[in-house]
Amino acid sequence: MRDGLNGGLRRVPAWALYFLAPLPALYLLWQGSTGGLGVEPISALEHALGELALQLLIAGLYITPLRRFLGINLMRFRRAVGLIAFFYVFLHLLTWLVLDVQVPALIWQDIVKRPYITVGMGAFALLVPLALTSNNLSIRRLGGKRWRQLHRLVYGAALLGGLHFVMLVKGFQIEPLLYMGAIIVLLVLRLPSPQRLFARSA
Repeated sequence: MRDGLNGGLRRVPAWALYFLAPLPALYLLWQGSTGGLGVEPISALEHALGELALQLLIAGLYITPLRRFLGINLMRFRRAVGLIAFFYVFLHLLTWLVLDVQVPALIWQDIVKRPYITVGMGAFALLVPLALTSNNLSIRRLGGKRWRQLHRLVYGAALLGGLHFVMLVKGFQIEPLLYMGAIIVLLVLRLPSPQRLFARSA
């Protein structure tokens, strides 16, 4: 069954994800323009885009454990998932800048004075070099080892993204804690097993 699933996945082109990527954003924009996002459409749009971005970051973190523990190989889709996640992070940020804050003079003030925005901007800053180097040319120029080291920044970006969500909500809500818990578990699963650590030190 696993081999059949992997065989079917190999026939799915990674570029198809890029064509599907804008569809949720277009649907949200259509909902906003038709009153489907409620009485505060800008806030709802901003939240939905941010949550989609976080879900995609978590989906990217799932890929390696799925191969390691279940033998399901989605590695060929990892770059596309990462770039699409950045696309939604950027849309989330753009919605905040253009539709929510609107006044350029207030942007830096919000970043400094509101801790959850500071954390969110930190996550975005970590993702920018990853998006810029998610191409074959950058892999060749940096070398495989340095490129992989650079792209470990995604772990910090995911943690900051989860923390941004936890800090954003008011009162105790289980949803952001579930996201944060999933991120922590997925990062723990990436740690070397005791047997591998022992083999390295031997």
